[in-house]
Amino acid sequence: MDVMNSLPTRNGNGAYDDDGHAKRTGTVKSAVAHIITAVIGSGVLSLAWSTAQLGWVGGPITLLCLASVNYVSSCLLSDCYRTPDSVTGKRNYSYMDAVKVNLGNKSRWLAGFLQFWALYGTCVAYIITTATSIRAIMESNCYHKEGHKANCDYGVNLYMLVFGVVEIVMSFIPDLHNMAWLSIVAAVMSFTYSFIGLGLGIAEVI
Repeated sequence: MDVMNSLPTRNGNGAYDDDGHAKRTGTVKSAVAHIITAVIGSGVLSLAWSTAQLGWVGGPITLLCLASVNYVSSCLLSDCYRTPDSVTGKRNYSYMDAVKVNLGNKSRWLAGFLQFWALYGTCVAYIITTATSIRAIMESNCYHKEGHKANCDYGVNLYMLVFGVVEIVMSFIPDLHNMAWLSIVAAVMSFTYSFIGLGLGIAEVI
């Protein structure tokens, strides 16, 4: 009897969820914050330029198409979170688990390869973008201080290495995704990207 009482309850009551894991404490506010940080990234800074290149017809149509793809993907991921029933079924704790249950083990390996390849490409892109941005800031400060005829050439290799080391160090922080302050900082940065883009657009129109 004591052994049974020591086991996690699987009815969704108490400190554990119906799958025996620690009860989830997320709220609508935290979900909205995570969605904002996931959707609005530094790429929004070039969104206005990209839309302008497509024109007043192609730009909005492309945005609507991408929004539709994002919506359908979100619905599919939500439906695949539990299987076989989307409400009471067993939870899939990763994208690869959901693919394995619905499409088989071979598809799981293919999806995993594509997923990690995309993550690798994203990390490389962010490292290059960060290094380029730091160089631009350094050159701008140099020109303001020394004049526009000054030799203000800076390389990007050092900044790429520094940012890469920071990423590696932060990847070893346990439960990084559970830090509330990190989500707040990310949400603030997302809104900052948006306001920078809006401000530059208004300035260009004026």
